[in-house]
Amino acid sequence: MSVTVDGDKSGSVPNRARRILRGPRPEKVPSLVGTACTLIGLIDIAAGVFPRFRTSRVHDFAEILPGTLGPLSAALSLSAGVLLLLLAHGLKRHKRRAWRAAVVLLPLGGLAQFVWRHSVVGVLLSLALLALLVRHRGQFAALPDPRSRWKALANFILMGAGSILLGLLIVSAHPRRVIGSPSLTDRLEHVLYGLFGFEGPVGYSGGVDWTVGYSLGALGMLTALTTIYLAFRPEHPAARLTADDEVRLRALLAKHGGRDSLGHFALRRDKGVVFSPSGKAAVCYRVVSGVMLASGDPIGDVEAWPGAIERFMDEAKAHSWTPAVMGCSETGGEVWTRETGLDALELGDEAVVDVADFSLSGRAMRNVRQMVKRIERNGYTTKVRRVRDLSDGELARVRRAAADWRGTDTERGFSMALGRIGEAGDGDAVIATAHKVDEDGTDSPYGDLKAIIHFVPWGPDGMSLELMRRDRSADPGMNELLIVAALQESPRLGIEHVSLNFAMFRAALARGEKIGAGPVLRLWRGLLVFLSRWFQIESLYKFNAKFQPRWEPRFVVYRKSRDLPRIGFAAMQAEGFVNLELPRPFALRRAAAEPRPCAHIVAPQSDREVRAA
Repeated sequence: MSVTVDGDKSGSVPNRARRILRGPRPEKVPSLVGTACTLIGLIDIAAGVFPRFRTSRVHDFAEILPGTLGPLSAALSLSAGVLLLLLAHGLKRHKRRAWRAAVVLLPLGGLAQFVWRHSVVGVLLSLALLALLVRHRGQFAALPDPRSRWKALANFILMGAGSILLGLLIVSAHPRRVIGSPSLTDRLEHVLYGLFGFEGPVGYSGGVDWTVGYSLGALGMLTALTTIYLAFRPEHPAARLTADDEVRLRALLAKHGGRDSLGHFALRRDKGVVFSPSGKAAVCYRVVSGVMLASGDPIGDVEAWPGAIERFMDEAKAHSWTPAVMGCSETGGEVWTRETGLDALELGDEAVVDVADFSLSGRAMRNVRQMVKRIERNGYTTKVRRVRDLSDGELARVRRAAADWRGTDTERGFSMALGRIGEAGDGDAVIATAHKVDEDGTDSPYGDLKAIIHFVPWGPDGMSLELMRRDRSADPGMNELLIVAALQESPRLGIEHVSLNFAMFRAALARGEKIGAGPVLRLWRGLLVFLSRWFQIESLYKFNAKFQPRWEPRFVVYRKSRDLPRIGFAAMQAEGFVNLELPRPFALRRAAAEPRPCAHIVAPQSDREVRAA
């Protein structure tokens, strides 16, 4: 006899009912466990802070236990709750070490709740979560993230602040047992003393002072122990490009480097790399805040891209990192989405100038032409050379000027910045420099050097803009002058196409300012213009448009829509626009006076500093 439920004629229980009976899918368990761990952690903290229930049915049984277990169990419940909150994120990310710690803490927290609060429900919840963890232990196998000892300092600050706030709650949780009327200052002083294990100015009756003292001491000890652990545990440094990796990547770029203008930036030495099984393709990446961030297309033979992409995804899965690709081409986006099931979203367009079509003549180029002529009349000259053609003295001045003229204290860049000039193997890069002798005759450490543009190779017949720097005392328009000079000298260097900057959301800006644009598009453009106050989105697009380029779309590849904010924040960290480390003391803050190109979703690329006329 068959059973029909909601159209199901299979003779079995409906799919939804089967899912309920079977329990959560294995891939959903870590997220469920992390959420439950957060809930139980909060319950443990509440159990440690607030007085126990004297009307509990197990009160008579608990009373036969030694009296000192009461304050100690309150401190243990509080400590277990705080640690479970800290472990919740690691459990959601399948981390093995978080699983091990949770397996130990859950029964301790449940036992502490039973002794202090006489809570059978709290014990059962802890044991239920423990059983779920043990049953699905195979889901928690992710390897550790790259880490440094900066986390110890961050932990000390955050845990210290949290302990003080939680301590104030503990001190104030027994209003009927407080002796006198202590002020907020007295309570804060009591917390600070208690975190270090000393008795403070607030007094209690009925033995509550022991409970408060043990709880505050546990918080202080927890802050100290977690900070010490993070400070002295072995570091897991982020992946770096080894000398052998660089040799293999250069070989791939020599054969296939003309495919992607961002290919040469794979040689940044703060990136890791995974190769396809055949070694004919590679994907370079950096891990930031749990996001495995690749940039541009894979390097090498297109036929071998799937193998490199598979290795990339395997590495992300092994560490439970969120995979993402910033700034890939349309071809790259198609391969990534086909091979991985990820989604792609258009970010903007890359400005590419075909040298054969470039000319300063015509009405469209009038502003650039007039600016260049004016600067030349002011006595500026330009030189465009391969890096290998510079003398050691010239190269040293260029490097010093590039460092001193940087607009920020942080060296920015990731997807469209190389981070070095003139090192071994980079001789094919192109340097365009502007020169002018100072009229007052003063000696400059840079000689007559006034501005620099650095291009990296894009295959045998192209180059990609990497860096723009200028002396702040130089005339405006240095960037236009040097770009024009580089384009005019490109035929002599065998260059046929030049990649300029990436214009984020260019299509929306271009269509939004045209007649007939709808209200939604105009609103979106208005938001982009507003954000341009910080990220120079509109000014960079207009700067690129001066040179009449063709526009090549670029994409971000991501797993789920909810991952996009996290990917954007990680990209901002990678580019150097967000720095979670403490700044150097007394560091001079230099304001950037020029708009910077935008590599992708988050903000303009810092090393490609441009000045819109």
